[in-house]
Amino acid sequence: MSRIRSIAPADAVAAATDDGKTHLLLAASGSVATIKLPNIIGALSKHRNLSIRVILTTSATHFLNGHSPEQPTIESLSTLPNVDGVYLDLDEEAESWVRGAGILHINLRKWAHILVIAPLSANTLAKIVNGMSDNLLTNTIRAWDTSGQLDGMKKRIVVFPAMNVAMWLHPVTTQQIRVLEEDWGVRDGENGEKHGQGWFEVYRPIGKMLACGDIGIGGMREWTEVVSIIEERLRLTG
Repeated sequence: MSRIRSIAPADAVAAATDDGKTHLLLAASGSVATIKLPNIIGALSKHRNLSIRVILTTSATHFLNGHSPEQPTIESLSTLPNVDGVYLDLDEEAESWVRGAGILHINLRKWAHILVIAPLSANTLAKIVNGMSDNLLTNTIRAWDTSGQLDGMKKRIVVFPAMNVAMWLHPVTTQQIRVLEEDWGVRDGENGEKHGQGWFEVYRPIGKMLACGDIGIGGMREWTEVVSIIEERLRLTG
């Protein structure tokens, strides 16, 4: 009996690169704010020409186990409107590493018009700034075309940090955010528009009561603001 082999994730992404749609690569790392992904995706469902592919770090998946009504499941994300793929580290690790085969993190980079990380955890922030690439998300970021010379267009990485108050106030975090904002950041123009040679856009966390019970700065921006920024950056109008 013959076996039908499904298309490899990397090849599926490559096949959709020129589909004429707007491409949002939406990622989440290890923070409780990961449970807001369905809200973000659901609010973007009205944009029919938008294609969304989601990257989840292993830590992020711990918040998608469906153990409470407010926790979605990984499987439920894939059924939401406009979602054309949900990717875990295993999707790249299980690929056939042979010459000429597609590489998932490279193809996701080529496919994406923007990468939005909501939430960005303290751990993933540290990895990014130090150039580490030990999972699908950090591989994609490490292979980002920061100049636009390879992909033919300059693409942004927009991040929404979320972490414990003490983590956010830690001097190490201050240094790492400075790298993203000042060394790699997109600059604000006189009228508030974004421009310049950078490729990172940082939306700092807000003050609130966090899931751990601490009160202070560290919570991810409201998911409605994440949606508004995505719509603005991708010029989504309907």
